Amino acid sequence: MSKSPFLESIRQILRTKHYSIQTEKAYLVWIKRFILFNNKRHPKDMGEQEVSAFLTYLAVNRRVTSSTQNLALCAIVFMYKHVFNRELTLLDETVRAKPPKRVPTVLSKEEAKRIISKMKFPYTLMFSLLFGSGMRKAELLRLRIKDIDFSAQSIYVFRGKGRKDRVTVLPSSLIDDVKLQIEKVKKVHAKDLAEGEGKTSLPIGLARKYPYVITDLKWQYLFPASVRCKHPTDGYFCRHHLHWTALSKVLRAAVREADVHKHVTAHTFRHSFATQLLLNGTDIRTVQELLGHSDLKTTQIYTHVIGQHSSGIRSPIDSA
Repeated sequence: MSKSPFLESIRQILRTKHYSIQTEKAYLVWIKRFILFNNKRHPKDMGEQEVSAFLTYLAVNRRVTSSTQNLALCAIVFMYKHVFNRELTLLDETVRAKPPKRVPTVLSKEEAKRIISKMKFPYTLMFSLLFGSGMRKAELLRLRIKDIDFSAQSIYVFRGKGRKDRVTVLPSSLIDDVKLQIEKVKKVHAKDLAEGEGKTSLPIGLARKYPYVITDLKWQYLFPASVRCKHPTDGYFCRHHLHWTALSKVLRAAVREADVHKHVTAHTFRHSFATQLLLNGTDIRTVQELLGHSDLKTTQIYTHVIGQHSSGIRSPIDSA
């Protein structure tokens, strides 16, 4: 992406408001595409008409998904709100991509355990935590040692989706493995300190505000990367968390080896966590809190997944 002054000004606003690096990259890409679509006209000279035309183009010509179109809209709305202090109102003729009504893919307990058994440590622990606590992949990767509470058997998830904090369960069967992983992190951290490093990756600006925490063991990631890297915004060399592509690679191989013929992603384990809780009789509002859903309707999708199994419905062909 070119270093245009306008895009750089938006980047600075995003960082001031502590948006994630992933959101920053996505927003800048869509704002740039919006500008190029309108023949490089400056956004201050455009408005609802151009935004509606762009969104319609994405839905009709590019046939993007509803989530992709919504991401583009969020980026453009952010730009107009925080750069030009303007609130956009979409025109009635704007074509919106229709969200598909999907039922999530879930794994049985046996399938999940079979897949996990084909992995090596620490990936066995990582996917066991996904299945056992219902975290999202990004939330798992961002876990720090301080986020684990063994006495309460809890995991604290900070700045999850929607920038919300919550507490979820730490499975008792995984406590020993988590402690083992922490010991491994201690050794890596001690080696880093001996080499004059030992810094962890902190949210933007936090290293300047609290310089003493940057080498504190409790702030180290539970699943650190194998090599140190340069902080993308603050510039210091640090040890970030494991990259998400490592999980995807290990999962693909494990699913294939476990001979599970479902479309399985890391998020599938979160879906499976929810359905297993409901099948075991857990109250749906408790599941909602553990998953961090704002709206109960989001959690209710899992009742459709387990409906036929929990209500005892039998297919006519299975009837005597």
